[in-house]
Amino acid sequence: MGEVNLPEGWAQTVISDIADVNPKKIEAEAEALSGFVPMSHAPTDFNGTLSFEEKPWGEIKKSYTNFQDHDVIVAKVTPCFENGKAAIVRGLPNGIGAGSSEFYVLRPAIKEVSTRFLFSIVKSYKFLQEGAANMTGAVGLRRVPRAFVETFPIALPPLAEQKVIANKLDTLLAQVETTKARLDRIQQILKTFRQSVLAAAVSGKLTEEWRGGETLDAKADLEKELLFKDDKKRKIEATSSHELVVDNFSHAWAETKFDELYRFIDYRGKTPNKSESGKRLYTAKNIKMGYLSNEPIEYLSEKDYKSWMTRGFSKVNDIFFVTEGHTMGCVALNDIGSDIALAQRTLTLQPYGDVCTKFHYYFMLSHSFQKLVDLNATGTAAKGIKASKFRGLPLPFPTYKEQTEIVRRVEELFAFADRIGQKANAGLERVNNLTQSILAKAFRGELTSDWRANNPELISGDNSAEALLKKIKAERAIKGSGNKLKVKRTKR
Repeated sequence: MGEVNLPEGWAQTVISDIADVNPKKIEAEAEALSGFVPMSHAPTDFNGTLSFEEKPWGEIKKSYTNFQDHDVIVAKVTPCFENGKAAIVRGLPNGIGAGSSEFYVLRPAIKEVSTRFLFSIVKSYKFLQEGAANMTGAVGLRRVPRAFVETFPIALPPLAEQKVIANKLDTLLAQVETTKARLDRIQQILKTFRQSVLAAAVSGKLTEEWRGGETLDAKADLEKELLFKDDKKRKIEATSSHELVVDNFSHAWAETKFDELYRFIDYRGKTPNKSESGKRLYTAKNIKMGYLSNEPIEYLSEKDYKSWMTRGFSKVNDIFFVTEGHTMGCVALNDIGSDIALAQRTLTLQPYGDVCTKFHYYFMLSHSFQKLVDLNATGTAAKGIKASKFRGLPLPFPTYKEQTEIVRRVEELFAFADRIGQKANAGLERVNNLTQSILAKAFRGELTSDWRANNPELISGDNSAEALLKKIKAERAIKGSGNKLKVKRTKR
C-alpha cells in the first residue's frame, strides 16, 4: 500500500495502531434489543448492506462475536474471507450486535479515525491476497491469523484526507457496483432467452414459417420410427397433467411416448464400490442441467465394471437423466462415449431408431417438461419419478427433417447467447479488476493528489498522519483500548 515514497503528510503504520482488533465484550442488559448477524448476512460487494435479525442481547452475547455501530467486521475463515465478506456495522438496535465467531472486529482506536477508510483497507486486493496466503489450519477450515490483521502494514493519510478518500471511494465504487449489477442481469436475461428459445422450439413456433413451405408427414415418419421398437412389454403407469405439454405441441406433429422411442438403461441395487482407477464413473452429481460435469471424479474398477453394467452401455448422443434426489430432472447429453460407468439414480435414454435425440434433449430441458416430471414424482425429502411413470410421458414427434432443423436453429441461437454471455463475463472481470485498481490508487494517494495540493494546511503539522498516531497513542494511554460499552435497555 505504499511502504516508500509516501504522499506528503502520510505515515507508515499497521492496523493495530489505528484500530482495536476484537475489542472486549460489550456489557448490556439481557433484555436489550440487539442485532444478530450470521455469516450469511454479511455482504461481499463494497457497497453491500449488512442485514441482521433482532434478538434480545442475553440470547447472543456469550456465544458470538460482539460488535457495535461503526465497527468493521471481516470474515476470517475460508472461503468467506477470499470472497470479501466484510461490512461497516450500522443501524443496529441500541447500536449493539453479535454474530458469527468467524468474524474479526476492527474498531477505530479513536472516533476521529475514518471507519470507511478502515473498511476499504480490508476490502483491498493486497489485504485479501496476503491474508489468504497466510491462512492456517486444516484444509476446508483455514483461517486468517489475528496477528496478520493486527500487523498488516498500511499507508495512513491525515484525518481530513481519509474522509476525502472515503467520499471518493463511495462515489466511484457505487458507479462500479451499478455497472456490475447491469452485467449480472445480462446472465439472467440470457437464461430467460434460452428458455424462450426452448419453448418456441418444442411447441413448433420456432419452425412455423419454415414448415409452411415444406411437405411434411410426421405421422408417416413416426410409423417408420416405431418399426425399430423393442417388442419387450413394459409396465406403464398412467401419467397426469399431459395437457401441460401436449396442448403446446404443434398440430402438424405426431405424438408418442418415451417407451416407444427409447430403450431405458438404469442401474439398481447397492451403490457400486468406488475405486482409485478403472472406468470413469458418472453419478447423479455429474449430471447437471444441460451439461456433464467433471466433478466429482470417481472410478469403478474394471472387475466391478463388467458385473455392474449388465443392463447396457451408453453411446454418444444418448440422453442422461437424474431420476430422484434434489437434482431430479437434470438432463445432459452423452458427449463422451460408451467407455464409462453409470451409477444409481441415473437413467440413460438410448434411441431404438433414427430419432434425433438432440431434439428430445432440448424438449426435456424446457420448463413445461420439467414441471410435468415434478408433478409425476413421488416422495417429499427425496422426490423421484418411477421408470414406469417416465415411460408413459408424452413426446412430440416432428418429421425427421424438422427435428434436424429445430436442433440447428436452437444451437445457432444458443451460440449467439453464449457469445453475449462471454462478453458479459469478460466485462464483469474488468469491472472487478477496476474496483481493486481504484482502491490501489486510493492507498497510493493518487485519488487525492489535487486535493492535497489545494489544502496543504490540512495535511501538515497537527493535521498530519504522524500527529494523528501520536494522538491515538496518548488517548490509549489514558483510557486503555477496547473499553466495554454499557447499554441501557430500550423497549420496543
